[in-house]
Amino acid sequence: MAFMPTRRTLLLSLSSLALIPAALAQAPAAFKPTARDNTDLRRIEAYLNTLKTMKARFLQVAPDGGITNGTAWVSRPGRLRFEYDPPAPFLLVAGQTGLIFYDATLRQVSNIPISRTPLGILLSEKAELSGDVTVTGIERLPGQIHVSLVRTASPGDGSLTLTFADGPLTLRQWRVIDAQRKETRVTLFNMELGGTFDPKLFEFKDPDPMPAATGGG
Repeated sequence: MAFMPTRRTLLLSLSSLALIPAALAQAPAAFKPTARDNTDLRRIEAYLNTLKTMKARFLQVAPDGGITNGTAWVSRPGRLRFEYDPPAPFLLVAGQTGLIFYDATLRQVSNIPISRTPLGILLSEKAELSGDVTVTGIERLPGQIHVSLVRTASPGDGSLTLTFADGPLTLRQWRVIDAQRKETRVTLFNMELGGTFDPKLFEFKDPDPMPAATGGG
């Protein structure tokens, strides 16, 4: 049965997104792409670089099985907003100040460096599946392509798998497995491409800030 995760499980999910390292993690076996693989990787790079703006509904499954839904806005490079449906009190915003996770119930803000998340790959100014990113595998199913990635400098931190519908090529899901083998999945649907968004959509302003301290007289 679907249920809403607590803030703790959402933060575990975000920890998965941050690909936090662990001593037990092991580097993946070397992947040798075929000519077909290289052709598909170039197609995927070209597709990702056409995704300038996007709005979609999302379904997120946390490592403990908790399910949340919401609306996502993406504006490349570097900007994203994940607005969770009530009763989930969560908001995730990426902009000039990095990645911010807000819990309205606890009035608590958490900052996560976007460069250490898979979102950093998806939101980069130029998507490249080489260099800082290493492809560890490609799987093809009828009408689908799955591409698994790690950070070249730290492959033991965890992996990101992007799932694309093929025909036409469309991003449908990403799956993160962290160094402790915990999985987070985000599935996109009702996707709308193109258009422009108000830049303020990607700015975070605490709607209920703590009162400022006053000095004594």
